[in-house]
Amino acid sequence: MLNMFTNEDVICIEGNVQSSGIILGTVYSFLVDGMLIDTGPQCLEKELIPIYEDLSFEFVTLTHSHEDHSGLAPWIQKNRNVPIYVHSNGINICAEHCPYPKYRKLTWGVRSAFDALPLGENIQSHSQEWKVIYTPGHADDHVSFFHEETGRLFSGDLFVTSRTKVIMDSESIPVIIQSIRNLLNYDFQGLFCCHSGYIKDGKSKLVQKLDYLENLSGEVKHLYREGRSIDEITQMLFPKKYPIIAFSEGQWDTRHIIASIVAAS
Repeated sequence: MLNMFTNEDVICIEGNVQSSGIILGTVYSFLVDGMLIDTGPQCLEKELIPIYEDLSFEFVTLTHSHEDHSGLAPWIQKNRNVPIYVHSNGINICAEHCPYPKYRKLTWGVRSAFDALPLGENIQSHSQEWKVIYTPGHADDHVSFFHEETGRLFSGDLFVTSRTKVIMDSESIPVIIQSIRNLLNYDFQGLFCCHSGYIKDGKSKLVQKLDYLENLSGEVKHLYREGRSIDEITQMLFPKKYPIIAFSEGQWDTRHIIASIVAAS
C-alpha cells in the first residue's frame, strides 16, 4: 500500500509492508529537486514501479545500503538508467545479491545486486547543493543529507523513534549518539525520516532521542560498574520481550543496546 504527499516541496512516498492486513513496517522514499532519496523495498515493487516510471528524477542517493532502502535500486538502474550513489562503505554491499538473513527477505523482499557510485562530501541536485553527512551507528555506510538554504534534513534511519527499544547486533548506541550530536550542529527544524516520514519539529525530537540515549547510557554504565552483567542490566531496564527478537533469531534484541554501551565503556 502506497501513499504520496508533499511537505516543504518534497514528494514523500510512503510504502506500507503488510501481511494478513497487519502493517509490518513503513518505509519512505523522498523526491526533491530531481534527487530520489532511497528507493523502498523490493517487496513493494508492484506499487513502486509505476510511481518511478512516472516521476522525473536525475539520480538516486541512498542513505544506506539496507534492503528496505535500496530494494528498487536494481530496477531503477536497469530501467531508468540513472546513477545511484551510496557511501563508499556500501559499494561492495550493493554489489552483492541479497546479502542479508532470511527473516529480512521475508519482510522486505529479495534485493538483487546493482552497481553504486561513491558519495562525496557534497552532491549537486538540479538546483541545490546538499551536504553529505556521515552518520554511522545504525549502519557503517549511513549518511544524512542537508540543504543549508532550506534547512531540509534527510536523516535516513538515525531517528526512527525517540525511545529506542531494540537494535541489531551490528549497531552501536555510542556511535549513534555521536552521529546525532553531529546532526544537531546544523540549522534545521523539519526532518525527513525514512521510517517516520516528515517530522515538523524534527530537531526537538532528535534532541529528545539524544537525551534518552545519553540517560540510558549513564544508567547502564552505573549498573555495570556495580557489577551487574549485561543480561542482568537488560532484564532490569528492558523486561519486555519484543516479537522481533524471536522473529529475527536474535539479530534484533534489547540486549544489543546494553552490550554496545558496555563495549564502549
